[in-house]
Amino acid sequence: MVHRTLAMSAGYNPRETARSNAPHSARATVKYISCAPRFLSALRIVAAFMFMLAGTSKLFSFPAGMPGGGTVPLLSQVGIGGLLEVVGGALLLVGLFTRPVAFVLAGEMAVAYFQFHFPKSFWPTVNQGVPAVLYCFVFLYLSAAGAGPWSIDALRRKRT
Repeated sequence: MVHRTLAMSAGYNPRETARSNAPHSARATVKYISCAPRFLSALRIVAAFMFMLAGTSKLFSFPAGMPGGGTVPLLSQVGIGGLLEVVGGALLLVGLFTRPVAFVLAGEMAVAYFQFHFPKSFWPTVNQGVPAVLYCFVFLYLSAAGAGPWSIDALRRKRT
C-alpha cells in the first residue's frame, strides 16, 4: 500500500512507481495520487465559479436576485461582500494571485458566518451557514496549497 508519506518523500516519482512491478491496486493508487494537483485546480475553479454566483446575485440579480428582489447598495456591507465575491471569485477562477485572494476571501466568509449566521444558532445547518463555513475552509486551504497547475499563477511561475 502506498502511503501519503511516501508520496511526499524526496525523490519519489509516482509515474516510475506506477510502472514498477507493484500490484495493480498499488499502481492505481499511485496514479490516482498523481492526479492531486489537477484535482486542486478543479476544486479552485468550481468553488470560484459558485462563489462568483453569490456575488452576481447580490450585485446584478443574476442568476437570481436577493430575497425580496433587486440588488444591494454597492457601498453597503453586503454590497462590498458581493464585490469581493465577484472580483475575488474571478481572480480565483483564472488562478491569479490565488494565495492572497483566497486568504482574504476566507476571512470574508469567517466574518459573514460569525456576523450573520452564528447569532441565529450554534449549528451551521440550523443557521444556514454551511456554505459560509465550507467556503471559508476551502479558501483557507487554497491560500496554503496554491492554485494548482491549471492557473495563471502556474504559467507565471514557469516564466520566471
